Amino acid sequence: MRTDLSIGRRGLLRAAAAFAGVGASGLLPAWARAASSDRPAGLSGEDIKLTIGHATVKIDGRTGHAVTTNGTVPGPLIRLREGQNVRIAVTNTLDEDTSIHWHGLLVPFQMDGVPGVSFPGIKPGETFVYEFPIIQSGTYWYHSHSGLQELEGHYGPIIIDPKGDEPAPYDREHVVVLSDYSFLHPHKVLQKLKQQAGVFNQQKQTVAGLLAGKDQSLKERVEWSGMRMDPTDILDVTGSIYSFLINGHGPKDNWTGLFQPGERVRLRFINAASMTVFNVRIPGLKLSVVQADGEAVRPVAVDEFQISPAETYDIIVQPTDDRAYTLVAEAADRSGMARGTLAPRVGMTAAVPPLRQRPVLGMKDMGMDGGAAHAGMDHSGMSMRDPANAPQVKMGPGVQMISPMPMDRTGEPGVGLADVGHRVLVYTDLAALQPNPDPRPPSRTMQIHLTGNMERFMWGFDGKKFSELTKPIAFTQDERVRVTLVNDTMMSHPIHLHGHFFEVVTGNSGHHPRKHTVTVQPGGKVSFDLTADAPGDWAFHCHMLLHMHAGMFNVVTVRPAAGAQG
Repeated sequence: MRTDLSIGRRGLLRAAAAFAGVGASGLLPAWARAASSDRPAGLSGEDIKLTIGHATVKIDGRTGHAVTTNGTVPGPLIRLREGQNVRIAVTNTLDEDTSIHWHGLLVPFQMDGVPGVSFPGIKPGETFVYEFPIIQSGTYWYHSHSGLQELEGHYGPIIIDPKGDEPAPYDREHVVVLSDYSFLHPHKVLQKLKQQAGVFNQQKQTVAGLLAGKDQSLKERVEWSGMRMDPTDILDVTGSIYSFLINGHGPKDNWTGLFQPGERVRLRFINAASMTVFNVRIPGLKLSVVQADGEAVRPVAVDEFQISPAETYDIIVQPTDDRAYTLVAEAADRSGMARGTLAPRVGMTAAVPPLRQRPVLGMKDMGMDGGAAHAGMDHSGMSMRDPANAPQVKMGPGVQMISPMPMDRTGEPGVGLADVGHRVLVYTDLAALQPNPDPRPPSRTMQIHLTGNMERFMWGFDGKKFSELTKPIAFTQDERVRVTLVNDTMMSHPIHLHGHFFEVVTGNSGHHPRKHTVTVQPGGKVSFDLTADAPGDWAFHCHMLLHMHAGMFNVVTVRPAAGAQG
């Protein structure tokens, strides 16, 4: 919180006015309150002004500090139209540098908003003007790329309406921004993670669980203990210190989105959480997935979907009954949930389902295919590996394990969702609505390992954190490359490439889903085809904010071929 005395009497009056009348919902933009409009309004036009500052927010009756955009958490909705140009002036009133990254937007790299990569950042008291054309449509978001400000509330939604017909028509829409918030300062959170592995995990295995047969057997526990692995370590930061939010509302605040029975309601889900993977369902309603990461997909009907930090999914539901439905966004480790309501009228509620049983990791999450691998496992540090695995990755302080037999898990639901008894979205369900724009086969392949040491909270690519890397990942402009991400850890990692979309290789040939962020499951691997068509320097990182901050970050460079004419 700002501590200087330069705010003055007028500033104090403005602050008092801003805080006056703040109820349980805290400081919220209009779109994030209990919504009734068919089409949420936002900041629009060719000139937009944003101010980054400090404020106090109230979540479920408790007061905390936040970094805000235009005084709110989340920030204002920015609503644009494909084909327009936009200038966004961002003023920094903090006492530290800030920035805004336009997540998923295809912009010139100088406008991408990553300090030290694409621009210097925005100094205290200064204004930076982002200017770029809008060449796409869909659901996106924006957030700080400075320090840990994103964890403190510096994020907001973006909707870009198509210049032509909407491929998935709807009668009403709501933006649903999922996030996590801690009343403990983010630097303290990071410090505790480095000091003690699993410090926030209050769902470890117990003797009672052993006797009830709910968790691992005694033999399995002894083996995992010998490897210093915890099968309940699903998320680094949990509901023990996190409040899980929908549009800035805690579960008790109960954000409500309205509908009229029979309407096609579009829900634009954005996971703006710093460290939380959510499992989303609306008991009593089928969810038709029509967009992933802003790109239209062939509609697919599911009962639940998992959404990692930085991903977006657009869902259409069509409630026909005059009753309320509970929107459940359960943390993947089942340590808490964000909760909201869809209803015909404000004040209506539906039953909130209890948290489901906490999942337990298995051999596949170690990159092992069942019993055969288990029998031959090296308990001294998981050094066994397939000869085809990348030889550049070696065991060491920053590499706790190497997946011996990583599998393509794009056809599997996320951790803990295999046995829920209903249909869960998987990546292989997603097929691009339009044919992939570049049909060329890849001219080369590349493998990148996601590595870490959960005990020391060290994360990196190919065994090295960003500060240890000596060169960026280099592509020649317009080349076609197949990149395979191998997860040598027991945690999911949502990997984001700035400035580009890539096609996740799922078997939907010619219609692979185009994404800007892809989640690699524990012990698994994912391949994507990339056309490196955006020259410049681009960030490439895990979107678990504290994983990125602890080293899982690199820079991708895209340059014209030698001798090419500019």
